[in-house]
Amino acid sequence: MDSGSEGSEGSECLFCGIVRGDVPAEVVHESDRTVAFRDVNPQAPTHVLIIPRRHEPDVAALAVAAPDDVAAIGAAVADIVTGEGLDDGYRVVFNTGASANQTVFHCHAHVLGGRRFDWPPG
Repeated sequence: MDSGSEGSEGSECLFCGIVRGDVPAEVVHESDRTVAFRDVNPQAPTHVLIIPRRHEPDVAALAVAAPDDVAAIGAAVADIVTGEGLDDGYRVVFNTGASANQTVFHCHAHVLGGRRFDWPPG
């Protein structure tokens, strides 16, 4: 990871700690741009978080700073849903901002599957 990629929050960021290997996580997928791991508080039978190695607060900021990392998140989704057998359907969610219940301000996608999802979401 580029040493300047974490920004000023990197040393305090839980997900940056996972990227560095300082914080344990059940990693299910890695690439040069992303790390994916099981959520510690799953909301579905399959609940995986995909994070870019680069610290940006949300997907919009990541798209401006490193658009290839957004594409890498999409590629990780494809690999994870295949590996997890989510052929029946899945949901990908980016919670952005406190009002959307984002609690870690490091861009991350939730991949949820293994159950039926209602629409509209709550």
